[in-house]
Amino acid sequence: MTDYLQEANTTKNQEDFLNRIAKAAIRPRHTLAEDPFVPVNDLPETTLAGKSQDELLELARKNSEEVHIDFHVVKSADLGHTLNDFIQEKEIKSLMLPSFDEEKWQEYSLGKWQDNLRVDPIYYWEPEFGRQNIVNANNSDGAIGFADFLLAESGTVTVATYPRQGRMFHFLPTHYLAIVPKSKILPRSRQAMDYYQKAIQDGSLQTSNINFITGPSNSGDIEMVLIVGVHGPLDMEYVVVEDM
Repeated sequence: MTDYLQEANTTKNQEDFLNRIAKAAIRPRHTLAEDPFVPVNDLPETTLAGKSQDELLELARKNSEEVHIDFHVVKSADLGHTLNDFIQEKEIKSLMLPSFDEEKWQEYSLGKWQDNLRVDPIYYWEPEFGRQNIVNANNSDGAIGFADFLLAESGTVTVATYPRQGRMFHFLPTHYLAIVPKSKILPRSRQAMDYYQKAIQDGSLQTSNINFITGPSNSGDIEMVLIVGVHGPLDMEYVVVEDM
């Protein structure tokens, strides 16, 4: 079947297919070069554009709490204590962490933090583990990860999928905590996508997908009864590091 599809996937067949659609729609073929996309307005770029970083922080706090996220602002020197409190309060017995190199942890003043953890087991998302990472994430009471950005408008964290912090890292553990520097709070999704587009184009980011995560999993059945935690964590915490 695959060989047949590859044989059929020719430029001529593609053109014949598109011409048939255009004929059925009774309209001529067109290209983006002839009919480029023109934005209706500049709201994606200008909404919240004049806010200071302090104003964005307060807006992010308000909107995050409205979607049932526990929101914390700490200095990097106190970050380890905040993470320990999270582990203790959630009674986490099995923990998943990203396997970023030591430089990443030291950047957040967490260089020695892992050495003193009283949690067993601790799972690390390792590229060579393959699907075992998903099993480990599913067996984890909690996960502590690093977000790329926090969007003030919606209380959303964004994070690309990395070899050492995969997609299921963020969704399968029961409790989830995301760390994000204050300097990485953006007005809205437009600014985040500008960054990701540039990073992908210049090769500095290679990823299979970009995750936009807004609060814990919420589902409503046919009777409109709210159920939390069906498709993701039962609860979420954001920890903003204010001196980063």
